[in-house]
Amino acid sequence: MNAKEIRELFPVLNQEVNGHPLVYLDSAATSQKPKQVIDVIEDYYKRYNSNVHRGVHTLGTLATDGYEGAREKIRSFIGAKSTEEIVFTRGTTTAINLVASSYGRANLGPGDEIVITPMEHHSNIIPWQQVAKATGATLKYIPLTADGRIELTDVEQTITDKTKIVAVMQVSNVLGSVNPVKEIAEIAHRHGAVILVDGAQSSPHMKVDVQDLDCDFFAFSGHKMCAPTGIGALYGKKSLLEKMEPVEFGGEMIDFVGDYESTWKELPWKFEGGTPIIAGAIGLGAAIDFLEDIGLDRIEEHEKAIANYALQRLDEVDGVDVYGPRERAGLVTFNCHDVHPHDVATVLDSEGVAVRAGHHCAQPLMRWLDVTATARASFYLYNTEEDVDAFVEALLKAKEYFGHVFR
Repeated sequence: MNAKEIRELFPVLNQEVNGHPLVYLDSAATSQKPKQVIDVIEDYYKRYNSNVHRGVHTLGTLATDGYEGAREKIRSFIGAKSTEEIVFTRGTTTAINLVASSYGRANLGPGDEIVITPMEHHSNIIPWQQVAKATGATLKYIPLTADGRIELTDVEQTITDKTKIVAVMQVSNVLGSVNPVKEIAEIAHRHGAVILVDGAQSSPHMKVDVQDLDCDFFAFSGHKMCAPTGIGALYGKKSLLEKMEPVEFGGEMIDFVGDYESTWKELPWKFEGGTPIIAGAIGLGAAIDFLEDIGLDRIEEHEKAIANYALQRLDEVDGVDVYGPRERAGLVTFNCHDVHPHDVATVLDSEGVAVRAGHHCAQPLMRWLDVTATARASFYLYNTEEDVDAFVEALLKAKEYFGHVFR
């Protein structure tokens, strides 16, 4: 199945926007959903909508089987040892906050260090800022190379025996940099630190094996990988999760509730208070089936080829600055000389081309780049070279429109 055939499986892509065929280049923000996933969610609501774990009736059993079956699919998808290590969350942000609030606050104190990078998404910066304020720990940044990569020599110089937590994204949502998280994990562990990997931009696009990476925590979102919004997962090594306290309390996560003291369920349910996002979890399981049927290696190869083609086409356009290393994941972030990226994105939208414009939840990185905002075209398994051509043609029209400043 090629990209054009895959595209036909996504109903939202088969439409016109502003009189032009839709060219969707914003999958780093959220991916579109294939019919297979939409049908599975619809089937849940039509046929066996029920709460999980609580009832013994048929619908409740079907819902529980679907929900826990999705957990097993996630375990296999990222190579975890056990479903006990898979906690359902609302997404990457919630997963990182869970680790920061539970593990971070319990294991950090004055003099300890938290190490991150300037390219992190706000979701992997602000929780650690708050933990540092609450515990007296110090927040440190691994420096970047001039083209936005991480060098292991800089990692070695930044992580010390005082470092207790390292938190780093596997793929940058702005630069497209693919970070050496396996090697960073080895350095972190050598100094007695744990490492959390933000996999929001990697798990949809490449094969991830948390045991091979030897990361202690791995967080990702479903909505960037063909699943519904509002669902994601946290992987954590069992030995760490067992020692961590829940951060949400109520139904589902309890074992025994006394008048003044309560006890929690075993892993992973002690972290899943309240009625969970059942349809979302089942939809995430269907999305994993869909992606694995196509093959993550094929998806990664296809996206890199599209990104390389986009870089070649952008080289032909004067007055465009592209940020990040030449070797990258499937996105290009750029600016047009003296034209605000929101204006560029508006013109592109008038041609049916959807790109992102703004700071991409990465304001520290924008300051590092010495810009206030950028535009971003991000690719997925349903994008083609024809999409890139339409994007560049629309960009040339923007150049003509802003000709008095675009140079």
